[in-house]
Amino acid sequence: MSEVSRRTPFYYGWVIAFSFLISGIAIYGVRFTYGVFFKSLESEFSLSRAATSSILSINLVVSGISAFLMGWALDRYGPKVAMFVMGLLTGLGLVATGFANSLWHLYLTYGVLVAMGIGAVFVVPMATISRWFDRKRGLAAGIASSGIGLGPIILAPLGTYIILNYSWRVAFIVTGFAALIVIIAVSRLLKRSPERHEALPGRNSTLSNEERQDARQQDGLSLSEALRARSFYLILLIYVFFSSSIFFVTTHLVPHVTDAGFSAMDAAAVLSMIGAAAIAGRVLMGIVSDRFGRRFAVVLCALLQSAAILSLIWAREYRMIEVFAVVYGVAYSGMSPSLAALIGDTFGVSRLGTILGVLEVGFGLGAAAGPTVGGYIFDVTGSYHAAFVLWSAAMFTAGLIAFLVRREQSQDVSRLLTLTDST
Repeated sequence: MSEVSRRTPFYYGWVIAFSFLISGIAIYGVRFTYGVFFKSLESEFSLSRAATSSILSINLVVSGISAFLMGWALDRYGPKVAMFVMGLLTGLGLVATGFANSLWHLYLTYGVLVAMGIGAVFVVPMATISRWFDRKRGLAAGIASSGIGLGPIILAPLGTYIILNYSWRVAFIVTGFAALIVIIAVSRLLKRSPERHEALPGRNSTLSNEERQDARQQDGLSLSEALRARSFYLILLIYVFFSSSIFFVTTHLVPHVTDAGFSAMDAAAVLSMIGAAAIAGRVLMGIVSDRFGRRFAVVLCALLQSAAILSLIWAREYRMIEVFAVVYGVAYSGMSPSLAALIGDTFGVSRLGTILGVLEVGFGLGAAAGPTVGGYIFDVTGSYHAAFVLWSAAMFTAGLIAFLVRREQSQDVSRLLTLTDST
């Protein structure tokens, strides 16, 4: 960042980070508590588990498309506009879901409208944070995305309470109005990026080490250059495995726990435990990625997720499920900011919103497959054991793939650095 920002006693980037934390509580809370509504919708509309899962799957496919569009809008109009639109669509979509009377209504309201609102929950904060931070990018990304933990902590028990005492319809309507107010209010605090100093071609014949790093990070690859890079497709595979795993677990964990004989509130408490662990995981793994490297943090989180998911096969006592919740919460939540920081390091930040948006299409496809495939496996086998093995293997593979990711370099910056090295 610029020398001016280093001398300023209070850096506005931290306001940006905490603003995204607050809005993330609402958005991530919506995204990861569908399981709380799962059995209510299954019963209300007489659906199979695969069919009930398909509502979320449509949401996740549309979320991927929305992420790409919002990434483009972010690069063009800035985070304030992008987040305002996200809040509007999320709130109206949830309220409309509360009035749904058929499966196709749910597809339209939750599957499409809500998805258009929450789809860019990763892209907009992470691309913006990458523009505001360099050396502390991992920590800032961890703070900005900590809503992924706080959201389920707040909304899972709240949604369950409203469902048990009123109805699932009231729960959607209350959540919708709350999300609308919170997200739109917080969007007013957001700014595009700090002013950056120019250490690029034609200014000096020789670049310092710091200027060389800034040239790499701030210039960045164009989308077309990123699409030609091997690391793009390696990260895309990680996204697919990671997202399918997350949404399989968060969608089917509550039904799995209640199938094991525990109450709905006990099952909601497990989601809250994952959320509590996720808060620590975001910050902890952000620090780990800054200190030991982004790739190390991504690999560590992937392997921990693999082990945690596999452990569910033998988790019979509630205490064992609690241990799963803590380990999984730290690992899955810590992977997102570490992966975002790795992507920023790999491709640079100038077109990062668009690049992340394209990657989020892959994230959406994987996320859509996870709940539906998991529901199908349950319908066919009568248990989730085969699904646990499948996604444990997927996350182990994601960890191996992360070893192969390498920093890519813009052709313009490459020519610049070659020129200055020869002078």
